[in-house]
Amino acid sequence: MNMFSLFVYMIAVFVNGVVCKDPNVVKADDFLFRGLNIVGDTSNAVGSNVTAVTVARLPGLNTLGISLARIDFAPWGINPPHTHPRASEVLTVIEGCLLVGFVTSNPENRLITKILVKGDVFVFPQGLIHFQKNIGKECALALAGLSSQNPGVITIANAMFGSNPDIDPKILAKAFRVDVNVVEEIQSKF
Repeated sequence: MNMFSLFVYMIAVFVNGVVCKDPNVVKADDFLFRGLNIVGDTSNAVGSNVTAVTVARLPGLNTLGISLARIDFAPWGINPPHTHPRASEVLTVIEGCLLVGFVTSNPENRLITKILVKGDVFVFPQGLIHFQKNIGKECALALAGLSSQNPGVITIANAMFGSNPDIDPKILAKAFRVDVNVVEEIQSKF
């Protein structure tokens, strides 16, 4: 190996926060994820489970600008309001019936919502708060494509009421126009 090659090899190239793998050590398993057929455990407070296939679980996605997620819903389960700071999302309903929506940015804050059934596709623009709710009596399944290998996710309730350390309850009380005791009660659940 000549000095230039050694120098290039020693400098890590980051793309969207992930080091590019040396092409000389890439293997087929870097491009394979197994398990998207496995139903996620929805026995939790929100009644949903997201199986994210991002660059963290599938290294071959790095630099490709795409990722995927499987979202399983219990009856009446929700994928709570959240945002992807680095990606738009296209969601396809595989089974069931979902109420989906997103909120436009300030100052309008308009709710855009639709009921989707098997085979329907809906787009959530990058960075906007969005959600899904199973409105059926049976389990539901959706697949989501995202426009980043590392889309990120910020679940609004977790960020507001479950931060570490807690956001000062007085700040949240004023922002949400409620009593401090209400905020403290909500924070105690996270």
